[in-house]
Formats: sequence, structure tokens, C-alpha cells
Amino acid sequence: MSIPSVTLNNGVEMPVLGYGVFQTPPEQTVTAVEAALSTGYRHIDTAAAYGNEREVGEAVRRSGLDRSEVFLETKVWITDYGYDETLHAFDKSVGKLGVEQLDLLILHQALPGEFERTVQAYRALEKLLADGGVRAIGVSNFMPEHLDRLFGETEVVPAVNQIEVHPYFRQSGLLAYDGEHGILNQAWSPIGGITFYRDGSKGSTLEDPVIGEIAAAHDKTPAQVMLRWHIQQGRQVIPKSVTPSRITENFDVFGFELTEEQLTVIDALDTGVRGGPEPADVTRENFGVEIPEA
Repeated sequence: MSIPSVTLNNGVEMPVLGYGVFQTPPEQTVTAVEAALSTGYRHIDTAAAYGNEREVGEAVRRSGLDRSEVFLETKVWITDYGYDETLHAFDKSVGKLGVEQLDLLILHQALPGEFERTVQAYRALEKLLADGGVRAIGVSNFMPEHLDRLFGETEVVPAVNQIEVHPYFRQSGLLAYDGEHGILNQAWSPIGGITFYRDGSKGSTLEDPVIGEIAAAHDKTPAQVMLRWHIQQGRQVIPKSVTPSRITENFDVFGFELTEEQLTVIDALDTGVRGGPEPADVTRENFGVEIPEA
């Protein structure tokens, strides 16, 4: 089965469903990505900071698929922000992935405390886009105030903003802002898989009775319902799993439709509580991971 695609603001098409490798150990990445590609996924999302770009590239080569058939996305980490530094970060990523061109390259965090470095990093992405090294560029975990400033100092509107979105943390205001500016919302942790709620105040979305009832009505799993919720509301999703059965399960989300009422009921589960780090707390001092050479 082929996956429907979404058209980015520069005309590039991207599958609406991708496969993520966040927190996937390098030694498991090749097998997991091979399983995903075998299942039918055609978009792989990785990042320099994940430490598994090399293994993603190896899995793509082993798959036997033509390079043009796989949409590859990766991210520049904050320690590589700055104009020249980000150009070099691109070289490191393509070297590890074993490709000449990236389909989508994004900035991993806003780094608001040193935003001039962020601006310079994004200008490097614009250069890579103009030169053909990447087909589309974007950002991740950017809030409206970050995007407002970026718009004022750069030329290309980001194609995507990859953000934390799941039923317990919908970020409705940010979703609307991105939509108004032609930026595709790309959901990381789309089923709340790192639900977190570190204080124990909320359980897993997978065990939520409201989602469970909707899943039972469609003879689907809670994970499938949540992925369908995203897709029907116009978001691109990148679920992750290293379990073959769940990789397959997460792919099977195109044969049913949630009702408007069901979508609204899921929206109402929003707690407003972020699971990942607050964008303002991301600094090179707190999250300074050096990215190895290719």
C-alpha cells in the first residue's frame, strides 16, 4: 500500500506517515529501519543528536530501494549552530547517511538564549536549499515568538515545524499559528509514547479510556486511533517503535475515518502539560552534545 503524501510550502511532497528513530540505539537501528521500509514506510526521520544517522543510511542501502523512493529527514543539533558550523553539520550528516542530498533538514531546537546563532544556522539551511543540497528546510520545537523573529531575519518560510503533539499536549495555538503561515505541523511523540508526566499525574495515552472506547468502535488500537487523529487534522506523524508488530500496526491507519465528534473528544483530552523540555530551557550549557565527524 502506498502512503498518501502532503505537499510542503515549496512544492516538495512528503509522505504523511513517517518512521522515527528517536532513542533507538544504533545497534537496533538498522534492523528497525529495514523492517519499517519493508512494511512500506518511505519517510525516515533521524537527527544528528540521535547518534544513529549512519545506521539509518545503512538500512536504506540494504533495503534495495532507490534513493529517490525514501524521504530522508535529519536535524542539526544546537552545538552546530552558526553559519559555517551548520554547513559543516550538513556535511557530517550526509557523510554518515551516505547520501549527497537530504530531503528535509531542520534545526532541532530554537536555542532562544542565543538566537543569533539560530538565525545564522537557518541562513545556512537557506544556502543549502538554494544550492540543492537539501530539498526542503524547517525547524523543530519553535514557538510563535521564535518564528516571528526568524521571519524578520531570514527569507524562506520553514516547510515544517516538528513539535510535541499528542492527545495530552495538543499545542492548539502553535498548530494554528503554523497553519496560518503555511508551515506543516509534524508531530513527534504522536501517540504520547514518552509520556513522561514525570510527576505521575497522568498515565499513558495508550491506556486512556476515552481513546480506548473510540478504538473499540473502529476495531482498531489506541495507537492507530491517535495516528488517525493527527492525519485527519492535517499533521504529519513520525511514530517510533523497534517492535515489528507495532511498526506494522502504526502503518495500518488509512482504512478508517474518525468522526468529527471523535476528533473533538480527543482534542478535549489536552492537559496543557508538556512532556519534553521547555524550549526556553534548551541551552548549549544544559544540552551541549558534541556531534562526531562523519
